[in-house]
Amino acid sequence: MNTLNKFASLCAVTLLAACGTSLPSPTSSTASAPAPAASAPAASEKQTAKSRDGTYQGEIIGKARPGSKFAALKIGMDMQEVQTSMGRTPDRFHTYESGKRWIPFYFGNDARRMQALYKGEGCLIFTGGNVWGSAGGDLIGIQHDASGACYQP
Repeated sequence: MNTLNKFASLCAVTLLAACGTSLPSPTSSTASAPAPAASAPAASEKQTAKSRDGTYQGEIIGKARPGSKFAALKIGMDMQEVQTSMGRTPDRFHTYESGKRWIPFYFGNDARRMQALYKGEGCLIFTGGNVWGSAGGDLIGIQHDASGACYQP
């Protein structure tokens, strides 16, 4: 057998051995999932709402507490309107890529998203712009959760 055939056989055996190994499942007893927060809203409290101009739908999770500043928020508001309504900037926020980021020739304004936490109120999700970073800033999600468990950086 020549050297090339030996090398090809070794590569084939290595690949077959690698395919045969198994990884531990995430449901094994060694991995324990964190318990959900007691005051976090249930998934059954999820509803969709049209934006103010009616061009898209957003998501509202939970119910606003009486007297809450989140009760005045509407899907479709921009960041400046939200901050004016709240009377302050968010306590924490982060940005992340949505799955739309990888759609070829997608030019919408929600290829990126921004999640903002307002302590004592809940979390807001804004569009973060297109793949080049422009546009965005529209409110697309409201999560009423005074505990702050909705914030997942």
